[in-house]
Amino acid sequence: MSEEKSIATGVGKSLGVAVDGRPHSTGVPLIAMDLGVMDYRTAWNVQLQWHEKVLNGSCSGGVLLVVEHPPVITIGRHPGASEHLLADTRALAQRGVAVESTDRGGDITFHGPGQLVLYPIIPLNYYKLRIHDYMRLLEEAVIRTLAAMQLTATREAGATGVWVKSKRGGPDGLAKICAIGIKLRRWITLHGLALNVTTDLGFFELINPCGLSRPVTSLAAELVTSCPTVEYVKIQLIRELSALLGHLP
Repeated sequence: MSEEKSIATGVGKSLGVAVDGRPHSTGVPLIAMDLGVMDYRTAWNVQLQWHEKVLNGSCSGGVLLVVEHPPVITIGRHPGASEHLLADTRALAQRGVAVESTDRGGDITFHGPGQLVLYPIIPLNYYKLRIHDYMRLLEEAVIRTLAAMQLTATREAGATGVWVKSKRGGPDGLAKICAIGIKLRRWITLHGLALNVTTDLGFFELINPCGLSRPVTSLAAELVTSCPTVEYVKIQLIRELSALLGHLP
């Protein structure tokens, strides 16, 4: 079986312990599950189910949920976030885009086919992480994933997410390739990150992404013919994040 096929297929299919089979230094496995293609609201309910399992100790190491969503714009709790929806109801209907309010942090973003969404349900106290450490850890996992594909990525001062130098970039040459927005409930994380792989970037014209008035890019836009599949990126990203968590003291 190829590496790609080992993690793609099956709604709710377990992807094993830390994906590469190595136990964490704590000895408690971190579960990875592939939800396939699932609408946003259903995936939210799945997050809540796993949150309960982590909270009651039946999944004490946490779980990484990977999913692709049908086209949907999600609006976070940031004041004025709804004002960054640029399209009217007719335009949204023409593109087949749903709109969902969400309780995560952050502003407004788009999810859709070709975008890898990762929802880590992680007990921060278990990993001795503070919230800002966790946010930087998510960014680092993406940066390392992209580095493995010969794409240099970076953080942006004062903004959450991951950026790359791009011909699509703004005045500073930067374009956003990964959005991050999370919520804590009982010190267990919900929501997560969205990495554009082969996403149709035209959908981002419907919003002011994250309220930053900054361009958005994707792996496909940057790597063109050498762009990997979403399935391949899933493996790399889960490995990087599980390794970062597994090597914490």
